[in-house]
Amino acid sequence: MGLGLRHVAVVVTCWMVMLCSVFEISYGSKTRHFKWEVEYMFWSPDCKESIVMGINGQFPGPTIRARAGDTIAVELTNKLYTEGVVIHWHGIRQLGTPWADGTASISQCPVNPGETYLYRFKVDKAGTYFYHGHLGMQRSAGLYGSLIVDVADGEKEPFHYDGEFNLLLSDWWHRSVHEQEVGLSSRPLRWIGEPQTLLINGRGQFNCSLAAHFSNGSAEQCKLRGNEQCAPQILHVQPNKTYRLRIASTTALASLNLAVKNHKMVVVEADGNYVQPFEVDDMDIYSGESYSVLLTTNQDPSHNYWISAGVRGRKPETPPALTLLNYHPTSASKIPLSPPPITPRWDDYDHSKSFSNKIFALMGSPKPPTNFHRRLTLLNTQNTINGFTKWAINNVSLTLPPTPYLGSIKHGLKDAFDQNGPPENFSNEYDVMKPPVNANTTLGSGVYMLGLNTTVDVILQNANAIKPNVSEIHPWHLHGHDFWVLGYGEGKFTKEDEKKFNLKNPPLRNTAVIFPYGWTALRFVADNPGAWAFHCHIEPHLHMGMGVVLALGVETVGNIPNQALACGLTGKRFMNPKQN
Repeated sequence: MGLGLRHVAVVVTCWMVMLCSVFEISYGSKTRHFKWEVEYMFWSPDCKESIVMGINGQFPGPTIRARAGDTIAVELTNKLYTEGVVIHWHGIRQLGTPWADGTASISQCPVNPGETYLYRFKVDKAGTYFYHGHLGMQRSAGLYGSLIVDVADGEKEPFHYDGEFNLLLSDWWHRSVHEQEVGLSSRPLRWIGEPQTLLINGRGQFNCSLAAHFSNGSAEQCKLRGNEQCAPQILHVQPNKTYRLRIASTTALASLNLAVKNHKMVVVEADGNYVQPFEVDDMDIYSGESYSVLLTTNQDPSHNYWISAGVRGRKPETPPALTLLNYHPTSASKIPLSPPPITPRWDDYDHSKSFSNKIFALMGSPKPPTNFHRRLTLLNTQNTINGFTKWAINNVSLTLPPTPYLGSIKHGLKDAFDQNGPPENFSNEYDVMKPPVNANTTLGSGVYMLGLNTTVDVILQNANAIKPNVSEIHPWHLHGHDFWVLGYGEGKFTKEDEKKFNLKNPPLRNTAVIFPYGWTALRFVADNPGAWAFHCHIEPHLHMGMGVVLALGVETVGNIPNQALACGLTGKRFMNPKQN
């Protein structure tokens, strides 16, 4: 019984050769130019035709490859006809270019249908990154792709490898994003449900399985020729070599666990920062995170081996995503002898915490300041407003204004958003282990105004949702900065917990998880002027208000391109020159 994927080896290998030749030609240039058109198109990510949001006819979008210090210039044309679009460059700090961060209503106005917007920014640090839509739930619609930054010319990575592969993980629904958005904004809530399929590099299989004959379920064995849009991209390897797997999760909802059958993985990078290498059999990865792992092909080369990504943190109703590690010279159509790796139980949080607690900064990495100037304690709760279900931070559910914060703060437009800052903590009486006594919350568009070059602590505090005995995982992503993860804990954070902080070698990240009924402590230096989103990276949670906005040093920001602010109150100023 074969996989029926004989053509994949040729297709993927040729694609890799073409890609490499393009990059070699362009490596001499310091500015890398791209022209992109974003549009809806018919596609079959999981063998069932759907409508996806693609770039230049591709899903996922084209991979950007650059070197640290290069400038990226993307001319983005919106061909969606009826909606705006922006693209966020996830993990790129946008030093000196906060208007290029790609967050609608925060750093820029949406790009209108038919218009073209130039994103021009420097990639200052090597690492594994990605990009995605940041307006409504366009990431869920498929607007994403990889962004890989190699070390600058003349520099070396602190580890050796013979080749590399890129694994971009995502989840997929058959219901349209617009239907999902309307359901989340309805009274009562119509939840989006679990994804139908998990995708690896935009490819998955619905209602069939590559490993069906290992299962007792009803799924049929996939019958694929290898040239389908849903056929897996197989990783073709040579025996006794070391490969770098660049893994990023752009999922809308699912937390995932990745494993390669019979192979260990050595984690060496997290969110574009080097970490002390450590070995694992499998690894959890949350939405918004990226990693590099080293994998050595030291198994029997006469066999192939499963690569599996399964759901964690939610009761799984979605089968794992599968592809193959194919050893040369074994045929890519040869099915492995044993079943795929078993994903750890979805609610085995001890397994998750064990992985997170193994991540430390590589020796020589920047260390955090020993003291902080300001602390924000952010309580994550599920709430209601007049029967509508919301997520809130310190009992404020974020609603974004029509004028981008970057422009309204820069130009002193006090009518553009709530001038009262959001609460910096929550009541000591609040019991995080129980549903809220009063589930009502309020909408707000206020901003945490931070002092430039100050050190800020953030305590992310999880709590029980509206239903009893429910507390969800939330991966939080910060724009414009990396932060140090000082530690994790159980229950409600107290001052005594500061003794547990790791100030010696905490990892630098841009995304960090808070576990159910727990807290996560972060520290960062607010040294990048701009207006920045800080939010749960689960797409429907952000849509329901689970985020905050941080602003610092906006008065020092240089000339913001007019097109970034050509909407709302700033747009009106440009139309009336007397107001400028």
